[in-house]
Amino acid sequence: MIQFIEVGPSLRRIAVNVHEGNGPTVFWLCGFLSEMESLKGQAMAQWAHEHGRCLIRFDYTGHGQSEGDFSQGSVSLWLEDALSVIERFTETRPVLVGSSMGGWIAVLAALKLRERNPALQPAGLVLIAPAIDFTERLIWERLPAKVQRQLMEDGEITVPSQYSEAPYRITRNLVEDGRRHLLLGSPIELGCPVHILQGMLDPDVPWRHSAEFAEHLGHDDVVTTLIRDGDHRLSRPEDLERLQNAVAGMIAHASF
Repeated sequence: MIQFIEVGPSLRRIAVNVHEGNGPTVFWLCGFLSEMESLKGQAMAQWAHEHGRCLIRFDYTGHGQSEGDFSQGSVSLWLEDALSVIERFTETRPVLVGSSMGGWIAVLAALKLRERNPALQPAGLVLIAPAIDFTERLIWERLPAKVQRQLMEDGEITVPSQYSEAPYRITRNLVEDGRRHLLLGSPIELGCPVHILQGMLDPDVPWRHSAEFAEHLGHDDVVTTLIRDGDHRLSRPEDLERLQNAVAGMIAHASF
């Protein structure tokens, strides 16, 4: 069932889907320009229904059924969405499941919760092709110097997307705000186990990027599953089954 909650000082309305069930609350965090009704989001809903699990899905501001202009979005804004949903819909340690940009948001949310609300420190993270620091490492650093200057001068650029007919709009605000949240380069202490699912044929988040992230988790229990023929979406039936099994395994072995 979809409901809308108000988030932030502007009281923007974001869409939340609550599936009541047992066990720890599982939160699905989708990727950049994705939405909770994606194939992976639906696979999580199917898993929750079949196993009677509590699952919360939501659309970030400017995504899916939520209000707002995507071009005005930022990592800070979408992180605020995620934290608001997590703190509103659970009173116990959750499991966060994040895809691509949602993986970065999940990690940032886990760090914030550990600092300001230890009772909600995640019990585990399942991350699909986690796009840690993607605004800097996977967007800005890949742009030619000429295009970087254009982005700074014009405030936005468009780049082709292989996932839709419309190109992506990348704004200067997105890149500059992302620099407030960069993680790679310093140790990352999440205080919970992490399972990474990563396609080795992923052109958007290369598997070596995920490996570098895993290396920064010096004291956390980390399992990385490399899928040799997997792409970025990891939405084939066998990929969705891996995702469901990884979440079930995290719930079975994490400490709540």
